[in-house]
Amino acid sequence: MLDKGQIKLFSGNAHRKLAEAICKELNVPCGNCEVGKFSDGEVFVNIAETVRGCDVFIIQPTSTPVNDNLMETLILIDALKRASAGRISAVIPYYGYARQDRKTKAREPITAKLVANLLTQAGADRVVSMDLHAGQIQGYFDIPVDHLSGVPILANHFKDLIGEETVVVSPDIGGVVRARNFANILDLPIAIIEKRRPKANVSEVMNVIGDIQDKNVILVDDIVDTAGTITKAAEVLKDFGAKRVYACATHAVLSGPAIERIENSVIEKFVVTDTIPLTDEKKIDKIEVVSVAPIFAEAIRRIHLNESVSILFD
Repeated sequence: MLDKGQIKLFSGNAHRKLAEAICKELNVPCGNCEVGKFSDGEVFVNIAETVRGCDVFIIQPTSTPVNDNLMETLILIDALKRASAGRISAVIPYYGYARQDRKTKAREPITAKLVANLLTQAGADRVVSMDLHAGQIQGYFDIPVDHLSGVPILANHFKDLIGEETVVVSPDIGGVVRARNFANILDLPIAIIEKRRPKANVSEVMNVIGDIQDKNVILVDDIVDTAGTITKAAEVLKDFGAKRVYACATHAVLSGPAIERIENSVIEKFVVTDTIPLTDEKKIDKIEVVSVAPIFAEAIRRIHLNESVSILFD
């Protein structure tokens, strides 16, 4: 049983719908705060209730507009810290700036580490996120990080859609572990799309490792941004003999030409979670949304009650 006087949940403007869904799952009211902008665009925050000594959770993905949402998060943390909150947990369903997680060439930043430093310096005591672009990002923090997975939610959604003749496919070598975890839940085999560029200025050649001939396939990814990779992968799978192509991803960034590409692709159904809000223009028939509110609510409940969170990682 949660003590409503000792736990507080707040949200910025990034995804109030998800924050409200999490609060509903926990039967806890959303915290009263105002997050807006001055006329010059600076973010201002006003916490309109006491938080002294409370266990506080800020629910805020750093999705588009990423800079505004990140600044709101940092300023909310600062405001709560200065208001003597007991513990501040930043619940960041989608962790922005994660794609630059290492240096691949000279003079590149490591933005995933920079954002980790900003959150810690602002006063966060803990971070809760889902499907970080790279697992090692957890090590960029000197505070506890709970790294939840969207794979079970997505896999369970497909249980009633699949038959024995289904194969789970990773769109690249880097996503093999994710695809394997997804396949294990549904007791399905996996295949991998291997990409290589024979030489400079020559287009990529894609091969499929595994048997997908006359099979239905499910492409599994973590982030879909412009949807170029996943729609091209779907075409390759069709060329290699797949019957029906489905796709899923945890984070539906869907920027630029993404919606048009998905709409015109051979993908029959594209399932995403609501770690990022889906605007009206992105709501097309091919896209289905499943909610992560229950798993984040359970994580928050366990953290507040000092119970193990590790069961949610399985």
